[in-house]
Amino acid sequence: MLRLVVICLGITGFLGACTESVPRDNSARILAMGDSMLAWHGSRRAAVSDNIEAILGEPVIDRSVIGARIFYHLPVSGALGMNISQQYRPGAWDWVVMNGGGNDLWFGCGCKRCDRKMSRMISADGQGGSVPDLVSGIRKSGARVIYLGYLRSPGVGSMIDHCREVGREFEQRLSNMAASDPGVYFLSLADLVPHGDRSYHAFDMVHPSPKATRKIAQRIASVIR
Repeated sequence: MLRLVVICLGITGFLGACTESVPRDNSARILAMGDSMLAWHGSRRAAVSDNIEAILGEPVIDRSVIGARIFYHLPVSGALGMNISQQYRPGAWDWVVMNGGGNDLWFGCGCKRCDRKMSRMISADGQGGSVPDLVSGIRKSGARVIYLGYLRSPGVGSMIDHCREVGREFEQRLSNMAASDPGVYFLSLADLVPHGDRSYHAFDMVHPSPKATRKIAQRIASVIR
């Protein structure tokens, strides 16, 4: 991956998060931002963005951060990327690939009784909330937006199996958001993981494996092409 200047942030002594600076020469037209779905394997230059670069043969600026949320209120770490909206930087972007919301639902409300938090992120019709506001702001720059859904668990040995229903509702709202703007694409991963197949997940059975990051990048690249 093209990494001109990298800002690294240590969180709670063991979580590392790195974001790329935006080149001043506007040499990149694709920006990636979000949480660990995009950032995982970044330290090995094998994140989703790295795979997009390899497929398309052009740089992708990756500002995604492990653990990032839509709602994050600590000012310093939030400004450095733990708040997903703070990852965005103006640029000559044709495409912004992004995700987010999963950590808010998992850690914020335990994937239970999440109606209020979800509605603050995005309304049932996909037109109101922090996520549509963020996407709308990006769209005003002229960039098209790909909002990425989450991997489904394979149904075996995953600590997030109980998040399935709330995740499905969240993604339906994202789909509703995308349907109202031809420059916004919701890219679902609901059909990516076969039931019982552990090969699409890392050891924790939550984050994507290298195989999954390649498959995700292929789907994103097919939209950009």
